[in-house]
Amino acid sequence: MLVLTRKLNESIQIGDNIEITVLSVQGDQIKLGIKAPKDIEVHRKEIYMSIQESNNEAASILPNILELLKTQPKNLK
Repeated sequence: MLVLTRKLNESIQIGDNIEITVLSVQGDQIKLGIKAPKDIEVHRKEIYMSIQESNNEAASILPNILELLKTQPKNLK
């Protein structure tokens, strides 16, 4: 992990299109401003993990549904 130290209103640049700026620091909270292209998804880590978990659940259910659909016509005969 790269570790950088920044002061209030200083930024870091990621690639050509992503800029992260320290907007405020209050106690143990840091407010960041993120400029990124609209096609780049930006989430809080806990939200990202929740989305990944939901996607994995959906992907694991899909093969079961496909198997059920494959067997459905046999059961209808």
